[in-house]
Amino acid sequence: MKNIFLRGLQALALAALCWGCKEKIDTSARYVFTVDQAMSYLEKHEAYSQYVELLGQVPISMRSKSTVAQLLAARGHYTVFAPTNEAVEAYLQQLCEEEPDLLSAPSWDAFRSEQKRDSIRRVIVCNSIIDSGDHEEAYMINSFPQRTGTEFPLGNMNDRKLSVRYQGVDTIFINNTCPIDLIQRDIIVSNGVIHQMKRVIAPKDVTASLYLQEIIDGEKEGFLVMAKAIQACGLMDTLSKIRDEVYEDLYQRGLIPETVHLFIDGHFPNGENWTPRHRLYGYTIFAETDEFWRGQGLNPEAPSSTLLPELMNWIVRNHQYADGDQFTTDENYRNERNLLYQWTTYHILPFRAPADRLVFHRNEFGYSTSAPYRYSIPMYELYTTMGKPRLLKIYESNESNGIYLNRFPVLDHDRAGILHELSCAPERTGCYVDRDPEHAILNDIVNCCIYPIESPLSYNDDVRDALSRQRLRFDGMTLFPEAMNNEIRLKLSGDVKNQDVYIPVTKIYNYFENMQMNDQTTFIYLNAYNYQWCNLHSDEMKAKGRFEITFKLPPVPRKTTYELRYKVLPNGDRGIQQFYFGSDPNRMPAAGIPVDLTRGIGSMNVGYEPDGKDEDYNIEVDKRLRNNGVMKGAKSVTANGSSSDIERNRNSNLRYIIIRQTLEPDKTYYMRVKSVLDSEEKEFYMDYLEFCPKEVYDNPETPEDIW
Repeated sequence: MKNIFLRGLQALALAALCWGCKEKIDTSARYVFTVDQAMSYLEKHEAYSQYVELLGQVPISMRSKSTVAQLLAARGHYTVFAPTNEAVEAYLQQLCEEEPDLLSAPSWDAFRSEQKRDSIRRVIVCNSIIDSGDHEEAYMINSFPQRTGTEFPLGNMNDRKLSVRYQGVDTIFINNTCPIDLIQRDIIVSNGVIHQMKRVIAPKDVTASLYLQEIIDGEKEGFLVMAKAIQACGLMDTLSKIRDEVYEDLYQRGLIPETVHLFIDGHFPNGENWTPRHRLYGYTIFAETDEFWRGQGLNPEAPSSTLLPELMNWIVRNHQYADGDQFTTDENYRNERNLLYQWTTYHILPFRAPADRLVFHRNEFGYSTSAPYRYSIPMYELYTTMGKPRLLKIYESNESNGIYLNRFPVLDHDRAGILHELSCAPERTGCYVDRDPEHAILNDIVNCCIYPIESPLSYNDDVRDALSRQRLRFDGMTLFPEAMNNEIRLKLSGDVKNQDVYIPVTKIYNYFENMQMNDQTTFIYLNAYNYQWCNLHSDEMKAKGRFEITFKLPPVPRKTTYELRYKVLPNGDRGIQQFYFGSDPNRMPAAGIPVDLTRGIGSMNVGYEPDGKDEDYNIEVDKRLRNNGVMKGAKSVTANGSSSDIERNRNSNLRYIIIRQTLEPDKTYYMRVKSVLDSEEKEFYMDYLEFCPKEVYDNPETPEDIW
């Protein structure tokens, strides 16, 4: 693509998404190209005449008078999935048949109202264009996501993510059912790429609750049992939420600061930060299939009055809970103490996780982004489920051949090992997650993905015990469901608005529900896409100012003694901060003395020495460091996936042991960090946290691994 455009020129920053753009398109300094721009190409070809007319009728956003046609005539990097006239006409015919209250005939003149007509115009246009911003190229076929069912990294102008499905050698579908023409594809224009579509891309705005209700009403095969359980537990209202309308209103009225000019890191010399335009809700449901339930003797088509008591009996009979759990087994399923409610909510995460974002692979030991599906060491995410706070582990490794829930294999985690799976007992295999778009519901629901699982999922004693016998490492961004729902976390984009995301302070709006911060805090998430940073997944969180930030932490699985650890990459930009820890966010005791984040472990008087050839001596050094409250970084985290540039080998990477105390699974704990300096310039930094049980860090037979 870059060879097509004039070299050495930078793209003009155009806000091309539907809800937050510049008032007018800046056309004052366009390039002179020898090839067509997207708009002029489409205008020259009669096959797109209806689409061209629509482009000239649809404004870029509610806040803009400029049209999408003007956008496609300006500089940029646009991927245009352009429907032919026949595709547009077929879509109108489909609407006429399926929604006769919308229009009386398959014609633009037959709509019942102008508002409905304008909304359909916007559906066709805004779903057909992806704006890659200034720093990423438009998507040619060879840069599409490689796996069927995977979404494009960037959303379209309607803020929807499009997915790809491959069939045979050359046939490609967008969103599973919209084919790209076999010949009229990869049409290179000066400001992007055009692909001719044989069908209009028009994902429906169906919520999870509506989708599940349609399953129940039509007794559709697949997830009927789960749908009836969710309905009985009173979760339909929750699953109907799409976005926070209060935040939406404040943003549209300009009351949410859109940009702050903050020079926070040398990698972002322009000091530009971006505030999220929406605060979307989302959900992920892992559901045992109806086929599974039939094998257990349950009839999914039975009325709920019969099915749900039988399901409850099955849960009790198969001990799908932990011995210490307290619950009721009556038919008041909406009660949070009810066993069916607790079992059902454990199947739901409070964010939408597409098929390629259930587990992240970015810079772990031995991994290379040039071979994105060739995995090295196991990777996992730990999330807090809906309902009663409980942990769900989502896991993927080279040996697992797919993603599993609550998988606990035996790993080669010796100091000189390679951390691959050695074995996995059948009872510890976990639940296989089917991501095949033929079975999983990936794009049919605006706020949810549903994944079939073929074995039962529960937070039983085996799961709790296994979690309580391993180190629990949480990437800092897993604390915030909003980061996934709003495409903030690990977005595959170098554009500044996706690299450098500014989160409003609590006083303006509490965007991250699990985080509170004072008015003197400037909080930013650094995506670090294509940066070789030695952080877990490369990304990191920072804050500047006289910061005071409180985090709600994930639950622990069992009552035992844990260490809470905080990983930092110290340097001269950091500050000095005091940690606090406790179960009452308003009254937390200080955890130790203030921590100086300006100094790496190599400059601290804690007995640090780099690893040598004598492993026994290396172990002694590790013990000495732990006695001083610090640890080396993890061996599993690297700067670029190599086996040499690892976090553990860098004396600028360390883990602080914040507390060591007994924690309980049914309590909620918080961590606060507060600057002790009278400075606006020094930084807070966080990468990941760890809960490590005493059985791991103080095991006399098997010392904690260095991974």
